[in-house]
Parts: sequence; C-alpha cells; structure tokens
Amino acid sequence: MEANYLPEGQLLTSAANRDACSSLPMLERAQASGAILEGTALLCDSELNLHIDFPALPGVRGIIPREEAVYTRPGEPVKDIAILTRVGKAVCFKVQGIDTPDAEGLTTVRLSRRAAQAECAAVYIADLAPGDVVRGRVTHLESFGAFVDIGCGLCSLLPVDAMSVSRIRHPRERLYNGQLIWAVVRSVDRDSGRIVLTMRELLGTWTENAARFEPGQTVAGIVRSVEEYGVFVELAPNLAGLAELRDGDREMAQALVGRTAAVFIKSITPERMKVKLVLIDACRNEPLPAPRLDYFIRGDRVPHIDRWVYSPLGAKRFMGTTFS
Repeated sequence: MEANYLPEGQLLTSAANRDACSSLPMLERAQASGAILEGTALLCDSELNLHIDFPALPGVRGIIPREEAVYTRPGEPVKDIAILTRVGKAVCFKVQGIDTPDAEGLTTVRLSRRAAQAECAAVYIADLAPGDVVRGRVTHLESFGAFVDIGCGLCSLLPVDAMSVSRIRHPRERLYNGQLIWAVVRSVDRDSGRIVLTMRELLGTWTENAARFEPGQTVAGIVRSVEEYGVFVELAPNLAGLAELRDGDREMAQALVGRTAAVFIKSITPERMKVKLVLIDACRNEPLPAPRLDYFIRGDRVPHIDRWVYSPLGAKRFMGTTFS
C-alpha cells in the first residue's frame, strides 16, 4: 500500500508519472483512473493558486486552486504558508478536469492536491499503527524535532530524542531537509490525526553497533557532550563511548562539542553497555554534516516491529521499546 502513497517528490521523475503527464489523452486517462501524479509548482499567484509545470506539454498549464491545495480535517483552516512553501517543489495531485483552450490557445488542466491527500489519509494513514515501519522525507527541522512527509505531503513529527540512542542537541546533527528516511510509527492520535515517529529502533542494537569495533582501534567519532565524569563521543548514531577527562581539559573539550575527534578504544564491556575511550586528537574545523544513517531494519524488508531490545543479553540495564 505504501508504494501508492509516497512522500512528495518520489513520483516526479518516475517513468509512470512522466508518461501520464506526456499528453492530454494520458492526463484524461489519469483522471478516469483516479491516479495520483506529481508535478513541480512553478509559482503561486495572487489568489494563492498553484501553477504546475507540464514540461512535455507546451501550451498547457496545470492549476491547483487555493481550496484544492491542502487537505485539512473538518474545522481546520488552510494556512497560506502551507501553499506558499510548495513553490519550486514537487506536489502531488489528481486530475479534476481539462478545459477547452482559451482565446490564446492555452489549455488549463484543473488539479487537486487536496483530493490526493484526502485519499492518502483515508486509505493509508488511517491504517497506520504503532510499530509500522514507514518511508518518509524530511520537510523541515525545528529544535524539538523533524517534520516528516510520510505520504502525499502529509506530515508527522519525529522528536529529536527519538532520532537515535546517542543524544544530539539539534535535529540537523542527524538529518537534513529533503532527506529520505525510514522511521517507525510511535503513536497515533486518531482524534487529531497526529502521528509521532521514532527512528532509533531501526539503527541497530548495542550489540550490532559494537560489533563494528574492537579494543585497540583508533577511530573517528563526534563529540556530543561534556560531563563531569568525561566526554561522550558518538561512534555511531546508536553507540557512544566515554572518554576520561583530564584536569584542565574541560574548557577545550566544551569547544569540541559537535566536532569530529580521533579516539582510541580502550575496552568494550557488553554487560554494562560501556565503551571506554581515550581522546587522541580533535578537529577544530567546521562541524561535520549529519552522519550517514545505516539501517539495520528497513520497511521494505520488515514492515512492522512489535518489540525492540537495545541492551545486550545479560546486561545490567534494560533498554528497549514495546510497540504493541
């Protein structure tokens, strides 16, 4: 079902979408079948209508009227900013009709993004449950989390503390706008339609991440925080180690938060979920971009998880998530 309701931008360059937008008869066929298509919003006019580009059809313009630009639940107003921010981006739509050419020979194709989103909400989003693994595209970042399009421009929230086991100060340290990600549905509010996501359950257990490293190695990590008892260095999004802090090094270490560092792995202790490190050297250049995400669970292989256990077998402390 997910393949029919992708985040906006995923259909735009597909062969099926290009074919459907290649001629007026093909657009008529899309209207008859109720297919969801995509195009780029070239501009938003003074009446807040979106103009959609059909590059293969000179003399043809697509129009999404203001009232058809955004799906909202009953009683919710349409915010102008939700329309304006689509300019220059891919938008989904259904074909509503094709007008006869005007006096200048220009043909207008009437489109509805609202109809596409309403179908997605009713057929796909309404059936999502905690533990479902979904595909999404990051639309924008705030200090508290990332908004993620999980289908036809319908957004959910991925809180910053659910992005990884390793703690970060801001979502930009893990994600970027436009990024395609996998995530898990953490909660669904049926009354408001709000969906909250989590991602850390897909990025590997402690054991899976620790298996990539061994004592005696010197590896690169990212300094995430400085505490009284040491410096936390991220080795992977779901694995951090602790480097001892020597006297007089605290001020220096504080300046390195968010930057890369070379660390020596002193020991790895599974039962305590501890990785002891020695800080060798640090880079004082600009902070690194968000690190690559390596998924141990992907929705195209595992569509749903009921329970995830992060802590190793026999560990003194339990960490995990139960979805159902």
